[in-house]
Amino acid sequence: MTSRSEILREKIEELIAVGALAPGQHLDETELAARFGVSRTPIRETLIQLASMGLVVIRPRRGAVVAELGPHQLVEMFEVMSELEATCSRLAARRMTPADHARLLAAHQACREARDASDPDAYYYQNEAFHEVIYAGSHNQFLFEQTRNLYRRLRPYRRLQLRVRGRVGASWDEHDAVVQAILAGDGEKAGQLTRGHVMIQGQRFADLMASLPQLAAGALVRS
Repeated sequence: MTSRSEILREKIEELIAVGALAPGQHLDETELAARFGVSRTPIRETLIQLASMGLVVIRPRRGAVVAELGPHQLVEMFEVMSELEATCSRLAARRMTPADHARLLAAHQACREARDASDPDAYYYQNEAFHEVIYAGSHNQFLFEQTRNLYRRLRPYRRLQLRVRGRVGASWDEHDAVVQAILAGDGEKAGQLTRGHVMIQGQRFADLMASLPQLAAGALVRS
């Protein structure tokens, strides 16, 4: 059963992911406590947990702020993310069971429905579920945990990418190629395709950099 502390952490993490708590924003414990109807103690404990995940920075005597990633750090993290996910896909192509394949196809179909509905927010959540099916399909728990942890740190930026014109459709097409490679048991191809899908470079990097002011300004606020 999910504990109250886990629920609180997930709620604040989600606010960070959607930009309702923007990079660099001060996190006032009193305001958050009032918002969630709890005391400051569980808020403080939650911020410490989020700091351990890299989503929050706690500054001595100045409180906590939402972590910011500069362009160079973003490139480095997406580079590592692409390699971790490529490894997940390569192993998934070798290790997925028929039941895993069914879950993968269901997640892929859910992404398609969100794409067809032209709903980038719905696609974002279905996309996250799709990637987690592949992580789990690697049947390597350590790899699963490390990949998911880094995914969480990059959530606001991965979400922002999907708001670039045409990116949702392109993302689904890339998913489709990865799915076919996994189902065919072609690990090397699945890994190569996943690496290209996750890595940001060229125009995708330029688009993300151009969109960052929206995130910092809280343009993606969802309540």
